[in-house]
Amino acid sequence: MTPKSSLSDEGTRRMLTVQDLLDSKRESLVLEVLTSGAPLDRLVADPDVSSPGLGLAGYTHRFAEGRIRVFGETEMTYLASLDTVDVRDRLTTLFNYRIPVVFVTKDQAVPEELLEIADAAGVPVIRSALSTRDFYGVLKPFLEAALALRTTLHGSLADVYGVGLLVMGKSGVGKSECVIDLVERGHRLVADDIVIVSRRGNDVLIGQGHELQRHHMEIRGIGIIDVKALFGIRAIRLQKRIELVVHLEHWDTSREYSRTGLEEDSISILGVEVPRLTVPLNPGKDITVVSEVIAMNHLLRYTGVVSAAAFDARLRDEMRTAQEYLEQDYE
Repeated sequence: MTPKSSLSDEGTRRMLTVQDLLDSKRESLVLEVLTSGAPLDRLVADPDVSSPGLGLAGYTHRFAEGRIRVFGETEMTYLASLDTVDVRDRLTTLFNYRIPVVFVTKDQAVPEELLEIADAAGVPVIRSALSTRDFYGVLKPFLEAALALRTTLHGSLADVYGVGLLVMGKSGVGKSECVIDLVERGHRLVADDIVIVSRRGNDVLIGQGHELQRHHMEIRGIGIIDVKALFGIRAIRLQKRIELVVHLEHWDTSREYSRTGLEEDSISILGVEVPRLTVPLNPGKDITVVSEVIAMNHLLRYTGVVSAAAFDARLRDEMRTAQEYLEQDYE
């Protein structure tokens, strides 16, 4: 088995400000800023969004700082049930913690005490016309994507039969040529040369190209080409989940390559293990067809069929039968 390796396990996270969030989601979330003195340049670094929970009742032992807080109808009716002194006491305690921004959903009326204490703490209060459920449904996916752990890899990403193949290898090995041939055969380009990878959830890696590149490719001997202009909109995708890494390298006679497929290799990208296949290149090899077979074999594995393992099991069964026959031959 080839030793596992890793690529940019740590990665980086992009930082958003409250103003960035407003600019991106003002219309879809129907947002209205209620505070006048709180700055909008406060950083949002945590993709989690939650209600103040028991923190509003005074229990702040496990209150998570740095997280966006949402006041829905339950929280607002709870505040309405308290007298003015209790409201000020609970809110003052709450806003002593680091909260980037507070949202109030369902276009509810906001008590003056809340706006006054938030302004004093420098925490913006923004109201949304959406219901709490719909608000979460729009905001959480946006934050998870915007604040996802990410890194940049050198390679080419293509959608082959619905499988995200990340083609990697040394410069000049033929990554771009392989992918452009796949595009010509009806598959789709996601990114070439620079692939921006972000981690979603525990084990999902999403790859996309740089926004300035926009599906352009560099083909040695030709130059820069526009894949969308040449092959049409069907030939590109904006992003795709990375499911397999195909590592291309020139044939090394001193190295042994997998012949059966029983050996499994993987590479760690942002802490997610991704299956990796190393394909040696020699004159005459059609790497495009090989890439298609790799994608189809991966799809077959999803159905529970592992061809190499099934063939190995069948051979072992046959050898076991022959061995039993020989054991009973006493001549």
